[in-house]
Amino acid sequence: MDWSIRFFVTSIMLGVGLAMDAFSVSLANGLSEPHMKKGRMCQVASVFAIFQAVMPMLGWTCVHTIINVFREFERFIPWIALALLGFIGGKMLIEGRKGVEEETVSKIGFWGLMLQGVATSIDALSVGFTISEYGFFMAFVCSMLIATVTYIICITGLSIGKRFGTRLAGRATMLGGVILILIGIEIWATGVF
Repeated sequence: MDWSIRFFVTSIMLGVGLAMDAFSVSLANGLSEPHMKKGRMCQVASVFAIFQAVMPMLGWTCVHTIINVFREFERFIPWIALALLGFIGGKMLIEGRKGVEEETVSKIGFWGLMLQGVATSIDALSVGFTISEYGFFMAFVCSMLIATVTYIICITGLSIGKRFGTRLAGRATMLGGVILILIGIEIWATGVF
C-alpha cells in the first residue's frame, strides 16, 4: 500500500475497531473510580494506547521473523483475554460484594492496569498480519494512529464511566467487574467460535 488517504483512513478504522475493548474497560475503570483525576485518566488511557501500538508492531515483527510460532500462539489469544479480564473483573466483583464504600474504592494498581492493557490489546497482535505488506515505517505510523485513536476513545470511556460511577456510588465496582467479565467472554466467544 502507498501513502494515501486510504492508508490513513484504514489505520484510523483499525484503531477504532481495536479500541472498543479498551473503551469498555475504560468505562468500567471510570465506574469503579468515579473521582479519578485528569492525570490518572491520561495515565490509564496512555497504557491502553501504548499496548495498542506495541501489539500490531509485535505482530508485524512476528510475520517478518517467526511467523510459524505466532500462528501456534494465535489460537490461545481468546483464552488469555478471557482469563485476564475474568480475573480482574472477578476481583472487582468480590471487592464490590464486600461493600467497599465509594470513598475507599481503590484505584486499579499498576499490575492490574498492565493486565488490562494486555487483555484488551492481545487481539491486536493479529493486525500484524494485516499490515505485513507495509514497510517498517508505514507499519509504525499505522500503529501510532491506532494508539492515538485508542487514547481518545479511552479518555471518552473514562469520562462516561466517571459520570455514571458517581451516580451509582457503591454498585459501581460490581458493575465494572461484570462489564470486564462480559468483555472477556465476548473476546473468547468471538475468537473460539
